[in-house]
Amino acid sequence: MKPQPTAVAAPIHLRIADDLRMRIERGELEPGDPLPTLQILCDDYDCSLNSARAAIALLKQQGLITGGRGKAATVRTPVPRVCRSSERHQAEKDLALQPQDVRASTGVAETDMGSRIEELSFLTQYDKIAPSRKLAADLGVAVDTEVLQRLYEMRDRRDGRRLSWSISYIPIPLIEGNPKLLDAANEPWPGGTLHQLHTVGIEVMKVVDQVSASMPTTAEAHEWRLDDGVPMLHVRRISYDEGERVVEISDANFPADRTELSFTTHLKKW
Repeated sequence: MKPQPTAVAAPIHLRIADDLRMRIERGELEPGDPLPTLQILCDDYDCSLNSARAAIALLKQQGLITGGRGKAATVRTPVPRVCRSSERHQAEKDLALQPQDVRASTGVAETDMGSRIEELSFLTQYDKIAPSRKLAADLGVAVDTEVLQRLYEMRDRRDGRRLSWSISYIPIPLIEGNPKLLDAANEPWPGGTLHQLHTVGIEVMKVVDQVSASMPTTAEAHEWRLDDGVPMLHVRRISYDEGERVVEISDANFPADRTELSFTTHLKKW
């Protein structure tokens, strides 16, 4: 699509930001290229230093450039994206029936991160909780039903940057027949949640993904090492058994600049 200026009678800082944005969109300024200095912008647009700074700040808010705090502003270089396809659900279900050595050799580090297991550090935390009224309703259980809350986090060992984060909820009565499922020491579990459920006779037959987005808090921006202007994607995965009973709810967060969500829907022939 042809770059378009903002359709308002623009103040000078917006005109500067628009001009630079359209140069980036046309490819005249490429990833890694430096932006004109503040003084050059002041000379070119006959504006104050504050207006030039405001234009640069606006481009940072839009996630188009990086820099600041003593570093020169440059066009932002896109980070590699991880594609999370809805077709993964069937692949994970198929994996759950494989021998343990096969299940143990395939996990999120290889499929999502494209990294070697030794490059990553994992945190798994299990807690038995009393669900809120909303969570109990979402799970279809009474508010006095104990729920297993499981937190999973993965970080880069080199710089501590967060690479993945999710939290899941399973009603304990569904899985208490296998005590191993209540112990975080058994993580990472070969074959993941679908194999865990399989050990207590539960087969997932439907998965619903619900996606929303929000801007990150300052704490989230630090944990994920996010540039200004990058939102977070929030994906809720609801798993159902063949009786349409909710057997797990999982909430995961993903930086929008490095995540692609792909949903495939198979339609029946008329």
